[in-house]
Amino acid sequence: MTGGSRSPGGSRRPRRGQSGRRGGPAGGRGPERRSAERSPGGARDQGRRQSRGLGGEQVEGRRAVRELLAAGRRRARDVWLAEGMDDSPLLAEIRLLATERGVPVRTVGRSRLDAESHTEVPQGVLAHAEALSEADLDALCRPSPSGPSPFLVVLDGVTDPHNLGALLRTAEGAGATGAVLGRHGAVHVTATVAKAAAGAIERLPIAVVPSVAGGLADLARHGVWTVGLDSRADTSLFGLALADQPLALVMGSEGRGLARLTRQRCDLVVAIPRVGTLASLNVAAAGAVACFEVARQRLALSY
Repeated sequence: MTGGSRSPGGSRRPRRGQSGRRGGPAGGRGPERRSAERSPGGARDQGRRQSRGLGGEQVEGRRAVRELLAAGRRRARDVWLAEGMDDSPLLAEIRLLATERGVPVRTVGRSRLDAESHTEVPQGVLAHAEALSEADLDALCRPSPSGPSPFLVVLDGVTDPHNLGALLRTAEGAGATGAVLGRHGAVHVTATVAKAAAGAIERLPIAVVPSVAGGLADLARHGVWTVGLDSRADTSLFGLALADQPLALVMGSEGRGLARLTRQRCDLVVAIPRVGTLASLNVAAAGAVACFEVARQRLALSY
């Protein structure tokens, strides 16, 4: 950012609350989950300030459990393996990592493991662990002395756990340095999210804010540019020079897209150019395109 006055695209930075962007979701309609996949806390949150877990106490799927053990960010209580599975390099690695970490490994019947699981296909592996800890938003905004400038993904009301898991996996793969979720009206880290993320929850710090709009105001105070995705925006994502900026990509919910106040708080609202006739992309697909456009530009600077 040069003097804090110019946008990543080289134009004047828009005044807050005056983006003038039209509405429209980044993705198609997805059903809101009303079971255990709903975010923890809900209306019971009375504004308590103590740190709380994000969820993630049960991790299912071979790659997700492998990353839980390999990352070592939180304690795994035990690992369950279904009887009768064929040996594979990944299962052998899970056993080895569990032994190295002092984590008990239990071999149980397939029906017992399936009854314990919260996902449809646990792949014969699950683990119980401490809940994920919330990251500090201020810390995510500070550039690392030796690392890249902040590159965050902000998710405004994503309720489908498969979408959230896919977005977190994409963000980690694209080099994002953190993710930001709203505390209410969104899914947090369930077993389905953990499996879809394939280990990304163990690598990508995740902050939770009381409201996404308020979180964007905090990002602005830290000098982080906020770029919202909206399928009907007039500005193309591909026309922005993002690589050397502290940046947050903001993605809306499956149904409504960006909320009105969230859109107003974004410095820029951009669209992914489409060639086909469909009106929009699924939020996870749109997030993948946007994250890897940022990654492409950042990689280009390194050569």
